[in-house]
Amino acid sequence: MLQITSARRRPFICIDALDECATEHQVKVLDSLGQLLQQSPGTRIFVTGRAHILPEIRRRLAGRLISMSISPKRDDVVTYLRSRLAADTTPDAMGSTLEADILEKIPRDISEMYVGAVALQKLPKISTN
Repeated sequence: MLQITSARRRPFICIDALDECATEHQVKVLDSLGQLLQQSPGTRIFVTGRAHILPEIRRRLAGRLISMSISPKRDDVVTYLRSRLAADTTPDAMGSTLEADILEKIPRDISEMYVGAVALQKLPKISTN
């Protein structure tokens, strides 16, 4: 990856759902990204994941990240679920009670989750003198 990024003027790397990666691999990925940023400072990296990995990202890439919270809108989740339910190839297998439960429980549970996006970048060092 270093060879590819160093050959480009301003490469951009996207990693989706880092939180779904095994914990021991998350550390290796973050350490590799840190090394990559040191050797190719023009590289920009965009990582998504849930909030529980943010402390590890901050620890491994201290001083080189900007983070922001992204959360789904309930109406968007309901619209998506309705479209998936409408496309069900066996609609008779589900009663109206189950469908109502799906449309109520899943959006509620998802709204309690956090989806984070982290934009990593090499930031200039600030002098403390």
